[in-house]
Amino acid sequence: MFSGFDYGSSNCAMGVMDNGLVKLLPLWGGQCFTPSTLYAADRGLICESVAHNIQSDSDREQYIQQRSAAIQQASQIRRNLNIGEQEKTLFVGEDAIENYIDFPEEGYFVKSPKSFLGVSGLRQEQVAFFEDIVTAMMQSIKQQAETSLQQSITQTVIGRPVNFQGSGGEESNRQAIDILTTAAQRAGYQQAEFLYEPLAAGIDFETSLKQDQTVLVVDIGGGTTDCSMVRMGPSHRIKVSREDDFLGHSGQRVGGNDLDINLSYKAFMPLLGLGSKLKSGLAVPSEPYWNAVRTNDVNAQVEFSSRANLELLEQLCRDASNVELVNRLLDLQQHKTNHQLVRCGEQSKIALSDALEITQPLGFIEPELAQSVTRELFADAIQGPLNRISALMKEAVAQAQCTPDLVYVTGGTAKSPVIRDAIQQQLGDIPIMDGDHFGSVTAGLTKWAEKLFG
Repeated sequence: MFSGFDYGSSNCAMGVMDNGLVKLLPLWGGQCFTPSTLYAADRGLICESVAHNIQSDSDREQYIQQRSAAIQQASQIRRNLNIGEQEKTLFVGEDAIENYIDFPEEGYFVKSPKSFLGVSGLRQEQVAFFEDIVTAMMQSIKQQAETSLQQSITQTVIGRPVNFQGSGGEESNRQAIDILTTAAQRAGYQQAEFLYEPLAAGIDFETSLKQDQTVLVVDIGGGTTDCSMVRMGPSHRIKVSREDDFLGHSGQRVGGNDLDINLSYKAFMPLLGLGSKLKSGLAVPSEPYWNAVRTNDVNAQVEFSSRANLELLEQLCRDASNVELVNRLLDLQQHKTNHQLVRCGEQSKIALSDALEITQPLGFIEPELAQSVTRELFADAIQGPLNRISALMKEAVAQAQCTPDLVYVTGGTAKSPVIRDAIQQQLGDIPIMDGDHFGSVTAGLTKWAEKLFG
């Protein structure tokens, strides 16, 4: 059986063909989209879960040899934490979020691990750790999909952004694809191919076109924005090779996660002392606040959780004019609830798609604490990422050396009126079409899988 697999920065989904139509498979609780999150009782237990769930005897034996020291350490971690051999220690999707909220200080939580792929300067042990995180997620999602389908899935097409990172070029992309390929093999796929995510979204849209057109596909996802200029229509979709139809590509690691981060910094961090003064009259430094919300930046998260940062925050509390505010940041660091703060930014962003102003509860920081957030503040907070998204659209059009007949917008982030207004201002009177903001990439990947494996 073959599938299309959208291993996204915000959500994951899997599709199969059913009587000529794409069917998205229920994963958890009947939902077809699961958050791209993982929670483990201890980060050292992730490799143990991976080893247990590798189905191929030869692949499992090879993996155990490669990770022998880590797996031995995992056994010791279980004993130290008094965790039984049959007790579940790893959770994915909504289960991961629930466990993180209930036990933020006790386990290891990661959101959008795809955002870390292709990061420059990783040591080999860090690459291996990311392999394990992605593998564990793929194993869990594949098992859920096969349970829904009551059939094994052995072949898949996985979506990929044009560029995984803003820097690093093809070396970063190769590193990311290598990690995904290794993870797919360990998850049990006998064949795994990759397709650009904006092209996948375009393939899904193309089936509805009655005439040939040049389309700018703008896919604004959780971790990346990708733009493609593509010739589409009845005379193009019958082709097996589409290389000549792809006129321009651009992509960068900027997406919904960046909007959440910028909004969280702008809207919530003043409640934690950002912009306040020290007793000396100087401003409280902003770097610890940025590090707290940059949940898609490995180095920032390491720095925020470090002992050196703890000592810095304790000193800031002693030096602050408003100790109560800065102490909230110290509590955020000690209780590991910074991911929860950024999740509040995401919830605010979503709510502001339908309202001009919302009140966001922040009771996990302090009982009854809340903050009013307006669409105007949101628009102001995200100007930096929005400018980068606009530049990517310009770049794709410039590469193609022609003007698109229409713009096809997809990706969950593109639902925001603020984003839509920016796209319209950038492109003028060119018609804008909306796709299935969450399912179009999965549908396109599934249709391409049918061409390759059907």
